[in-house]
Amino acid sequence: MVDLSLLGIEQELKKRHAYSYAWGRKQNDLWDNYTNFIYKTPYWEPVVEVMKATIDAYDLDKKELFQYAANRWYNFWSAMAVEKIFTQIEGVTPAVNNKDRLVDFNLNGIDFDHKTSIFPKGFKQTLYYAQNHKEELLYWLYKNQSQQQRKHLENRLFLMVYTQDGEHWKLKAEITWLQSIIQNYVRTFDASLLTPLNWSEKSALSDIIWAVK
Repeated sequence: MVDLSLLGIEQELKKRHAYSYAWGRKQNDLWDNYTNFIYKTPYWEPVVEVMKATIDAYDLDKKELFQYAANRWYNFWSAMAVEKIFTQIEGVTPAVNNKDRLVDFNLNGIDFDHKTSIFPKGFKQTLYYAQNHKEELLYWLYKNQSQQQRKHLENRLFLMVYTQDGEHWKLKAEITWLQSIIQNYVRTFDASLLTPLNWSEKSALSDIIWAVK
C-alpha cells in the first residue's frame, strides 16, 4: 500500500465529493482493464490526468470513463484505508498472503474479508428494519454481492454506511470517523455474537458494523 496516512487518504478521497456519483455502466472486465490504473495512487489529481489520457487513447466517452474510474478509485482506496485501520489494532493480524482475495485479516483467530457497503436500496426495507433483522440482510448481501472478483461465501465483516440525506457513499471518505467505529467494534468483539450463515454448499460467519450519521 502507498505510504500515506489515514488522514491523507481521507483528504484525497474527499476531493471526489466535488463531482456527482453515478454508475453509468455496469462493472465489467473490459472497463476494469481500462481503469486498473486506479490501484497505483491514492492521489486524486494524478488519477484524473490518467483518466484524460485513457479517454484519448481508447476514444471513450468522457463522462462514462470519469465516473467508472473515479468510483473504482474512491471505493478501492477507502477499502485500503479501512483495512489499514483494522490491521493497526491490537488483536488483528493482516492476512499472511496479501494477494488472498478471501481474507483481509484475522480477528481473534477468525479469518475475515471486509467490505464497506452503502445501505442497499435493493433491500427495500428501512434502516430500523435492517438493524433488527441482521440475518436477513446478511443473506441478502451475500446473494447480491458483486459478481466480480469479490464474490464469495467466506467469512465477511460488512461496514455498512448510512446517512439521513441518502448520500451514503460520501461516508466512505470519513476515515477518521470510521476508525473510531471500527476500534470500538474490535475492542468489544465477541465471536459468539457473529451470525452463522448456511448454504447448501458452504457456511460462514458474518457481522455488520453500522456506521450511521
